Amino acid sequence: MISIEKVTVNMGVGASGERLEQAKKLLENITGQKPLETVTQKRIPKWGVRKNMKIGVKVTLRGKKASDFLNKALDAVGRKISKRSFDKEGNFAFGIKEYIDLPGVKYNPDIGMFGFDVCVTLKKWGYRLKERKRERKKVPRKHRISKEEAISFVKEKLGVEVV
Repeated sequence: MISIEKVTVNMGVGASGERLEQAKKLLENITGQKPLETVTQKRIPKWGVRKNMKIGVKVTLRGKKASDFLNKALDAVGRKISKRSFDKEGNFAFGIKEYIDLPGVKYNPDIGMFGFDVCVTLKKWGYRLKERKRERKKVPRKHRISKEEAISFVKEKLGVEVV
């Protein structure tokens, strides 16, 4: 049986400073959880990016919080997701262009306008194999979630139309 393992909400700002603080405040308001700052892995001089520079924020939601937020986010995109949004492992992601598209969220002039990505990780019963401390193993290929299984799960359980 497939279930939702986690929902990751990611907001890339591209620069540190005041804009990053505003994004952090917004993500905390939307999700009700303290966000984590993300840093760059390498240096890109043309973009003015240094290694280990803080350029974004993210929040990982699990359990009831994850399913509640996912329902809000799916309402914001009209309960439609592209087939290309699914990967071969069965996970899917989609973007929301403006945070005011979420139901119940109003525009805050102090924060400005931001968009964000919502990434959903699915799991099946028995995935503990790869996370346990003793005798950790890979999940067998026949037990992994396929793209088709994930699409049917999203259609049935979440009521989403896959285009």
